[in-house]
Formats: sequence, C-alpha cells, structure tokens
Amino acid sequence: MSEHTNVQSAATTYPCSSCGAKLEFAPGTTALTCPYCGLQQQIGQPQRVVEDLDFYEFFAVANEQGESEEKQTVACSSCHAVSTVDSHLSTSKCPFCGSQLTAEAKASRLIKPGGVLPFTITRERAAEAFRHWLAALWFAPGGLKRDAATSGGIRGMYIPAWVYKCRVTTEYTGERGDDYQHNETYESDDANGRSVSRTRTVTQTRWEEVGGQVVTSFDDLLVMAGCSLPVKILESLQPWDLKNLVPYSEEYVSGFQVEAYQLDLGGGFEQAKNVMEGSIRRSIERHIGGNHQRITAVRSQYDRITFKHILLPVWISAYRYQGKSYRFIVNARSGQVQGERPWSLLKISLTVIAALFVVAVVVMVMTRQR
Repeated sequence: MSEHTNVQSAATTYPCSSCGAKLEFAPGTTALTCPYCGLQQQIGQPQRVVEDLDFYEFFAVANEQGESEEKQTVACSSCHAVSTVDSHLSTSKCPFCGSQLTAEAKASRLIKPGGVLPFTITRERAAEAFRHWLAALWFAPGGLKRDAATSGGIRGMYIPAWVYKCRVTTEYTGERGDDYQHNETYESDDANGRSVSRTRTVTQTRWEEVGGQVVTSFDDLLVMAGCSLPVKILESLQPWDLKNLVPYSEEYVSGFQVEAYQLDLGGGFEQAKNVMEGSIRRSIERHIGGNHQRITAVRSQYDRITFKHILLPVWISAYRYQGKSYRFIVNARSGQVQGERPWSLLKISLTVIAALFVVAVVVMVMTRQR
C-alpha cells in the first residue's frame, strides 16, 4: 500500500447556486455557506455511524483500500511540511510556519478518512483568541504584534489521527513484596555518653515469586498521525470530543485544508502500544497485590483490534519574527489555545536590572534606619 505525505484539499467543490462562488462549511452549523452572497445549503445528515474497521482484515486487502488523487502540493523548505495551494497560484504561505512555498504536483494513495469532527469555533472567535493571547504576553518583543498581524491571518486545518480499540492479554512473571514489622535491639549513647541498649520497630519486606495473566481493554485510544505540528502542542489541545464524530463527507472540509497522515496505520498502532504499556503494567501491579511489586517479564497478545481514520479541526496562525517561525493553534471544537512565542532579552534584562535596583534601594534605606 503506497502512502505519501502531503496536505490535501477537498476533492469536490460545491458552487453557489446564486452567484457561482465556492461554498464553504460554516463552523458550528450543518450547512455550506457562500462567503459572498450568504446563501446556505444544508448538508445531508447520514443515518450511519462512524465505523470501526478491523485492523487485520484491512491489511489483508490493503491494495483495495484508499484512493489516489492528483493534488497540487507545495513543499516548505523551512519546516518540511507539504501543503496545498489553489491551482491558479504559483506560491503561497505555509500554513504551519508562514514561509514561502514552491508548488509541485504529486499523487498520493491514502486511506480515506472514516470520521470527522466538524469545526464549531468560528474564524472570528479564533482570531479574537489570538489577539487576547498576544495582548497577554509578557516580555514579548515590541514589534511582535505588528509582525504577527501581517503574517497571513488564521487558517482552518484538519489534522489526521488514528483511533484504536483492542483487547490485550498479558502473561507476566514477577515478585510480590509484603511488608512486616519486628522489633530489634541496638546500642547507642545516652546523654552521659554511656552505651545503652534500645529497641526500635523496623519494617522489612518479604518477597515471593509470582506469575499470572491480566486482560486489559482499550477504547478510543487516540494517536496523532501528522508530523507538521509539535507533539507537545498536539497533546495539549486534548481532550477531543470523539463521541461527536460524524461520518466523513467532503462537504465538511469544503473551504479548509486537510493534512494527510505521515504516520501510517501500522506505525500508529506501534505508538498506541507504547501508550498502552503503562496501563498494562498498572493492571499487572494491581493483580500482583501486596505492598510492592516487581515485574520481571511480560508477554502480550493483541486481539480484537479495530481502528478509525479521523480528521480533527484546528485554527492555525503561523507567523515569522526575526527569521524564526512561531505558531498559534486553537482547538476548533473546545477553544483550547496553545502558542509559541519569542522572548525579548532586552525587556527581561531591563526588568532584572530594575528589580535589583529596587532591592538595593530597600537595603540601603533599611541600613540607614538601624
């Protein structure tokens, strides 16, 4: 199964029946809206739910999955992300770092998304959050707000993710430690320097070899599949309301860009295993019992594995300041805000100097009053 990284646009456009412009999905609604004349067109609500696909069955017929589409993509030489640009433009701004891009066409065979969380936070709310975030920055360079305001605005993006379910059966061996107490006698000096015998209570641990089996179930284990945003930022945007996923429709991505996954289905499950490991070890420790536990060996079997390929909505403002890229991201479902910012060494230095001056004055005054 051939998989290539890019950021793709919706394959289908929806012309406005009134003025002919391209309809775009309106965040917080179930309709497409014309940005020029305001015409609205309701999106048909599907009766089906977002299905979980069998992991092993999918790989067995992998060559029949996904779809190939020719896209106009642009390569960013700064952050290495690949994004789309309108076909009539030769250059554009990278949505992830704000750098200029050079266009080239590529075809990619990708697993089609099964579910999507539509935008509910509007562009206006995201822009307002950006302004408030900028205004609250301490020790920010003086020209930051001006430069950020002229760096391309805020763009709506769908970022890819895998959602896994599975059952894990784990055989383990280890040791169980049970604490017990006993009294012991020891020698020490009294106040006069004479050696005397004393008694104290000591806690010790009795260890016993154990082994057993635990079964751990995992539901809606989320693994981010894009690599254009830092993992720390993506994790801080959680939680996502996955219970409100709707079946994928190109109407929901009309007017937005879609990042294609860079972490494939198999690689995503390997990351999911790393996340599951901590829960499995905690289950083993509870199963061992006692006051202390040592795990010496584990052997896990993963079965009933299913997955969903989903898209999650964010608003991104990528801006550059003094040659470096910074990003502001909004979870377009919850409004959770995360951002990267530069620091003004001059402002920090002046503040430190001012603080030291105040301390010196206070010390001087207190010294004279003595």
